[in-house]
Parts: sequence; structure tokens; C-alpha cells
Amino acid sequence: MHLPNYQEARSVDKKKYQRKNFQLDPRYQNRFQGKTCYLKTYGCQMNEHDSENIKAILEEMGFSFVDRYQDADLILLNTCSIRENAHNKAFGMLGRIKHLKESKPSLVVGMCGCMAQEEVVTDKILKDYGWMNFVVGTHNFYDLPRVLCESLEKSKLQVEVYSREQDFIEEMPVERDSHYKAYVNIIYGCDKFCTYCIVPYTRGRQRSRKKEDILKEIQALKDQGYLEVTLLGQNVNAYGKDLYEDYSMAELLEDVAKTNIPRIRFMTSHPWDFSDKMIEVIAKYPNIMPSIHLPVQSGSVRILKKMGRRYSREDYLTLFHKMKEKIPNCVISTDIIVGFPGETKEDFLDTLSLVKECHYDNAFSFIYSPRVGTPAAKLKDDLTKEEKEERLYQLNDLLNASFLDNNKKLEGKVVPVLVEGKSLKKKDQYFGYSDTNKLINFTSDQDVTGKIVPVLIEEAKTWSLDGRVYEG
Repeated sequence: MHLPNYQEARSVDKKKYQRKNFQLDPRYQNRFQGKTCYLKTYGCQMNEHDSENIKAILEEMGFSFVDRYQDADLILLNTCSIRENAHNKAFGMLGRIKHLKESKPSLVVGMCGCMAQEEVVTDKILKDYGWMNFVVGTHNFYDLPRVLCESLEKSKLQVEVYSREQDFIEEMPVERDSHYKAYVNIIYGCDKFCTYCIVPYTRGRQRSRKKEDILKEIQALKDQGYLEVTLLGQNVNAYGKDLYEDYSMAELLEDVAKTNIPRIRFMTSHPWDFSDKMIEVIAKYPNIMPSIHLPVQSGSVRILKKMGRRYSREDYLTLFHKMKEKIPNCVISTDIIVGFPGETKEDFLDTLSLVKECHYDNAFSFIYSPRVGTPAAKLKDDLTKEEKEERLYQLNDLLNASFLDNNKKLEGKVVPVLVEGKSLKKKDQYFGYSDTNKLINFTSDQDVTGKIVPVLIEEAKTWSLDGRVYEG
């Protein structure tokens, strides 16, 4: 049994990571033929991509997948720890599963993902959820087959969660959710240690994949007909800093662009590491989408410092306007936290004024959620729940007005849309995303799923746009 330890997770000792190719132990091949699995994913794109790998591993073990957890022989929760709400959802689901297991004793139940990496979560599971079968962490989810089988052989809860990152596992099997868009990991973990953030503890220290492995994966996706890749990492802009002396995210973006895959996106970016050279490369290549997620978190210099964000309000705005000026048709989205411990009314007004200046195209806004083990969780928080909620309402009203205003500017224009599928409600309606990552619902006389088509925007809404295929 291995349990997470935050002190070990925070260790700064440099580790050497071996590169290994995944290979399923023959003992586990098709061992569960005829058995079914319900896989529930919470959280970010990194978790979604992990689930694509997990699904492929389980398929090699013989599992097929069902849409209802009541119909499964194995229930696996791939969890998120970024906010308290994610915790509550996962534990609420475990409560429902417990009732099912009481009437179905053979049911196998497991947890993986970021919650598994939290000390308080594994302590709670050992104390109150001993009826579960296994828990496996983010650093060794590829070891799921062994942990699952040992839990059945020993007939007791197996917890295998490593505090520090393990070796690089390449050639992972993957069952992608889309035939047109694909996630590609380029860097794992984060070294920033923002005071409110649990990610360095749950995802480990910063470590980059070799450029050759990344480019090989993307070339294979292009050869299979994929039209879009999203380069993933907790902080993609830091790519290469731990691995190369003269090869960074800018060079990687350029090499990916040269594969001529039609669309390239990346997330998430930390403003601290966004270089001028990155901006130049994005502006240079039309297949790098001009849609950038640039979390600001707060518009207050004082709060940014308490958050440990490493940039000032002025630094952020300088970068923001530089992108807008140099990248054609650039749109920027962001993350914003309200109610951080010690946030005054003046701090919040600074956030509102920054939002007004940036006029974002999209944003994810949240009330601060303390994470046990992070420095911010120890700060005095004297704001009431009602005050935090009122600030969030004010912020969202301002953001929504900005979204609608920006979308209105697209009415009457033609935008390229990667079509993801047909509407379930209307026969001739399809949906997809523009180059600027806006959701487009549109009509077409022909099935255009999986194609990039021009769409004339006829009506703008706050969160989406309506139109029709443009035929010239």
C-alpha cells in the first residue's frame, strides 16, 4: 500500500525519469472478457484524456462500457480536486454506489485521478469507504490492471498512490472520444505552487515529454485524418524548461504547425511563461488557432501577490494587449477567482475594471474554494458566503455582457467551423467550433460532420452563435 504525502510531493529534489513503453501484462489480457465498466470522469481536459487511456487499457483487459452505473460490473471514478464542489460530486456518487453494492456484492469499485492524490481523501476512504476495492493515483494509473486484480485476489481495499511522479510511460493505448479532435499531453505537473492551487500536489512537478514523442503522436493523428489537436499541460508555456536548453514551447508550436495538421490549440497557459517568441509563432502560422486561454485569477495587485501568481496586473495587461495587437483575430478567455481570503471591496473592483478593459470572449469564474494542504487554506477568510456570491453575480453579469457584445460583432460574418455532430433536436442542424473556439449551431442540407466548413453567422447569443452553411 502506498499513501500520498504532501511533504514528499513538495520535495524539490531532481529526479531522473526513464522512458518506458506501455505493455499490458499477458496475465491481464482479456481477463475480464464479458464484464462491463462504467467510467465517470470529472474535471479538466487532462482528466478527460487520462480517461481515454484508461478506457483503452480496460478494453484490452476485456471490459466493455455501459452508460448506466447500475449495469456495470466495475465502476471507476476518475476524479478532480480543483474545487470543493468536485469533491462533493464524487463522494455523493460513492454514496449511491454503496447502496448498489449492498445489493450487488460482486460489484467492483475504484477511484483514480486527482482526488486520490489528496491526503485527506485517502484518509477518509480508509476510514469510511473500506467497502471500495481500489484507489490508484495520477502518477501510476497505467498500473491499474495490477492494482485492480490484486484487490480482487486479496479481497480488500488496495490503495496505490505515489506522492511523486514516476517514469514516463509512452505508447499508451488510447480510445479517443472524437474522430476529429484529439488531446496530446506535452508536459505534466507544475512548479508554480500558487498558494491556492492543489495541482502541484496532485499532478506532480513539472516534466516535459520529449519533442520526438509528441511530434510522432501528432503526425500519426494527422495520418489518421484528425483535423485538430490540443496540446495539454497544467502549464504548457513552461514546456521544455526542464528538458532542453534551447527548445521551448515556441519551437514546439512551430514544429507542430509544420506537420500541417489543420488546427492546433493549447492549454492551459500561465502568463508568467508566455514569451514574445510564442506570440510571433502563433501569429505566423494560420493553423495555430488564435484562441488563447490566459488565466488572470484576480485584477488586484495585492491579491495576485497573495496568490503567488508571479506577475502584476500591469504585467498581465501588457501581455494581453500585445497578443491582441500582434495575433490576427485573437480572442482570449480567462479564469477568475472571487472571494480569495482577504479580498476587499477595492480588490474586487480592481478585478471588475480589468474585466472591463479586457472584454473577454469567454471566462470561467469561481468562488474561492480552500484546498487542504495549500498555503491559502491557512489564511484568514472574513468574507461571508453571501458576500462572495454577490461578487460572483456582479462579475458574471459583466462577463456575460462582454461575451454577447463580442459575439454580436460576428453577425453577418463567415467563420470556419469544425463540425462535431448533428443536433439531437433538429434534423438539419449541426454544431461545431470556430477557429476562435466559439460554439456554432447551424443548418446544412448535407451531412458535414467531421469537416471544416464556412458558416454564415445569423444570430449571436451569449454562449453560442446560430447560422447556416455559407455557399458563396
